[in-house]
Amino acid sequence: MIIGVPKESNPTDRRVPLIPDSVNKLVKQGAEIHIETGMGEACGFTDQDYEKVGASIQRSGHNLLKQSDIILRLHKPSLKEIKSLKTGSIHVSYLDPFNEHELVDAFAAANVTAISMEMIPRITRAQKMDALSSQANLGGYAAVILAADRLDLSLPMMMTAAGTISPARVFIIGVGVAGLQAIATAKRLGARVEAFDTRPVVAEQVESLGAKFVQIDLGDTGETEGGYAKQLTEEQLELQRLGMKKVMAQSDIVITTAQVFGRAAPRIVTADMVEAMKTGSVIIDMAVETGGNVEGSKLDEEIEVNGVRLVGLGALPGRVCKHASQMYSANLLNLVLDFWSAENKSFEFDLADEILKGCVITHAGELVNDMILNARKNA
Repeated sequence: MIIGVPKESNPTDRRVPLIPDSVNKLVKQGAEIHIETGMGEACGFTDQDYEKVGASIQRSGHNLLKQSDIILRLHKPSLKEIKSLKTGSIHVSYLDPFNEHELVDAFAAANVTAISMEMIPRITRAQKMDALSSQANLGGYAAVILAADRLDLSLPMMMTAAGTISPARVFIIGVGVAGLQAIATAKRLGARVEAFDTRPVVAEQVESLGAKFVQIDLGDTGETEGGYAKQLTEEQLELQRLGMKKVMAQSDIVITTAQVFGRAAPRIVTADMVEAMKTGSVIIDMAVETGGNVEGSKLDEEIEVNGVRLVGLGALPGRVCKHASQMYSANLLNLVLDFWSAENKSFEFDLADEILKGCVITHAGELVNDMILNARKNA
């Protein structure tokens, strides 16, 4: 069975889907690995690094797609690339299946089994495959480092002969994986950190990291079975904005991480909230790739609004591409190995399995994922 890894085409993201260490482990399990030439260069891995661990280097990305039984990659393919895939093959990557209807339909039409890394279920057995969490973790770290670089203040308190410097104030909105890592990173750098989430249950986690949980009475809130925040009513959103505006007015850095799985990111920071902030302060919108939490933020742009720097750079985990690639590569490796037959040297497919049932979108020429099917029916 040939596992192919094409070169990524997103110039703003330096992550790669598979690192040499993971290739080595797959080769030892009997897999034949084909790497498109230059696949690892953006992250510092040469073709020779992959050849040393048993991979075969392919000059033609088109031929690699045609010959491979399994394709492992980071970003979703183009419609043209789907037409080049081998009939009956398996394609694994981020797919955004709730929104990419044409892409999903193209997979089904090409009789390709499409596995979406976003759809890995949040169960104990699948934690080692959970790419959303692994990448969000590093994204939260990168957001704080980016904000510190853009801010014209130092983050920690400093007591010097010339006087005392007060710690910078950092406000994290959304306490999921990215938010928790942002809190931890900002605290390590010495900032005074506050955080807010619509789920009061996360207050203990915030406080365990040494930050203050901002209490805003929104009435009945909670989280979904998958651990995501429930969507708020318009009245609750207005109460939330008023409470956050007070905190933002005193903050030097605001980092927004709020996302609703399968939908556009909620707009939780309005223009008047941005205007309330101090001149020289910084906002990092981590949800900009799915529509943005902050009014006025633009993907892959930095703009200034009344003296406030609004940063909407995408692919934040790619700013620490070596570690981000290491973690994503491990996610892919664990997914493959969990269903790999060493005896048959093949990926054993069973749609009844809880993990595959959650992340397989198309199979045998049909859309088979219940969540995506239900979303389309209710659209």
